[in-house]
Amino acid sequence: MMRHRYRGRCAAALPLLIVAASCVPAGEAPARPVASVDTPARPTPAPAAAVAPPAPLAPGDFILRGVAEQGAAMLGQAPGGTRALTLDGRSIALDRDGGFLIAFDRDAAPAARLVATLADGRSIARDIAVAPGAWRIERINAPYRGSAASDADFARRRPAELALIAAARDMRVESDGWKQRFRWPVTGRLSGVFGSQRVYQGQPGSYHSGTDIAVPAGTPFVAPADGVVTLAADAPFTLEGYLLIVDHGMGLSSAFLHCQRLDVKVGDRVVQGKVLGTVGSTGRATGPHMHWGLKWNEARLDPAKLAAPMGR
Repeated sequence: MMRHRYRGRCAAALPLLIVAASCVPAGEAPARPVASVDTPARPTPAPAAAVAPPAPLAPGDFILRGVAEQGAAMLGQAPGGTRALTLDGRSIALDRDGGFLIAFDRDAAPAARLVATLADGRSIARDIAVAPGAWRIERINAPYRGSAASDADFARRRPAELALIAAARDMRVESDGWKQRFRWPVTGRLSGVFGSQRVYQGQPGSYHSGTDIAVPAGTPFVAPADGVVTLAADAPFTLEGYLLIVDHGMGLSSAFLHCQRLDVKVGDRVVQGKVLGTVGSTGRATGPHMHWGLKWNEARLDPAKLAAPMGR
């Protein structure tokens, strides 16, 4: 597969919100009428002066919105004059107006440091306390190797699959999806939660990297936010089955696993609510369901912390 690279920046900050089948892998009120009253004529008021645009944030101001906890994300506004931003030493994408997105992995450390470097060389730091998550253990009656015919077949096929996933994650696209209030790709019964430690037929595996929604096979699923397709598997992966990845910009992407059918291709721009395909049970799954995973750069996130409550 050719590796596509999209470059660009996103533009504003988003409002952050943020068992049968199991899967794996990883208005305002109307105005009331007013009675007519004769009043003396008054001189026409002079035009109001134009309202000046808001002044940029002064150096020293740092704005963060959201909850700092494992598996969650926050929106921020950098101090005025910021030319570079890092989180624990890693560069963070900065929007044209100084907005940014940061998030914390399921296993994030209890503290993080956000540093803004100003145009004059000075730096401003913010220390962030990251609250721990509560994770549980789940036992899954499915083979660790998924749909692979044998352990040897899994070992042979898995490296190429991981390479395709890594290439898709490395792409940087121009999309405003990260600014939107995310919606669920499909609604139904939650059959698997993010962060649970998984055990497959007695063999310990990695923690559950997304949220499962149990619905009948063939149920359409939609884009939770605007984005660009960076991976659309043309054959089932051993664990993920038919896999779709959509990048929402600023390093935030969605993965949809175990699909029955995909209706989009790499490079397609999708809008929130667009049908992307149908739910299935391909790959390592015990029944039809949608596994929705979210990732910000290398951090795996809990979709339930970013999406609006299901059904709204």
